[in-house]
Amino acid sequence: MADTIAHISLAGVAIGLWMGVASSVTPLLILVVAVLGALAVDHLRSRTSLSADALLALMMSGGLALAIIFFGLAKGGALDITSYLFGSLMTVSSGDLRLILVVAGIVLLFLVLLYKELYFICSDEESARVSGLPVDWLNRLFIFLVALTVAVSLRVVGTLLVGALMVIPVLASLIIGRSFKQVLYLSLGLGVISTLLGLTASYQFGLAAGGCVVLTALFFFALFYALKQLLTYFKRRNALQENKR
Repeated sequence: MADTIAHISLAGVAIGLWMGVASSVTPLLILVVAVLGALAVDHLRSRTSLSADALLALMMSGGLALAIIFFGLAKGGALDITSYLFGSLMTVSSGDLRLILVVAGIVLLFLVLLYKELYFICSDEESARVSGLPVDWLNRLFIFLVALTVAVSLRVVGTLLVGALMVIPVLASLIIGRSFKQVLYLSLGLGVISTLLGLTASYQFGLAAGGCVVLTALFFFALFYALKQLLTYFKRRNALQENKR
């Protein structure tokens, strides 16, 4: 879903370039396109027999094709496209930062207020429906917030890597986390730490921000995986020694 919305959001960048709007207006245009794309995905998901993978591939291809068409129609412009593709710390303005903080506050408030409901839906959606929870509306709200998060992250991480940043910290947390709450907190912490360290490396060495952030997250994933394998090895060896005794 994150990758699909990121590619749809790229169409918002292209439309902004084609319309010749100011750089301060472009992030808002990206938000609108991302939200509309996310709502379209949710609408089709509930009303077609296509699998989730097929539907996401369809929308991703459509969003990318739309972006290519509008980039072609724009025939150049002042908008820095590469910063949206690969991420760039130097192009993030104070307006972008304020928008990121607002979206972050909204998402955190959503998680705090609806934590139990989200956990119920994640663990057993059918039981959540039977209990009377508005599952469809909560899913739509969640997708809406995912779209906002992806849209405001494009400038920092880039379209091609924003999905990786949303997935890799969670995968790393699943290796060592023993509960839903632990995985949630660990993934949030790893995401923040990976972003801060990646942005620092990007600034110090003049590298693309998105690549540095994602590689930092991958480092933590590899570290946790190696520690998990090492711990498993020692447990097996100790178990074999106990059996021999």
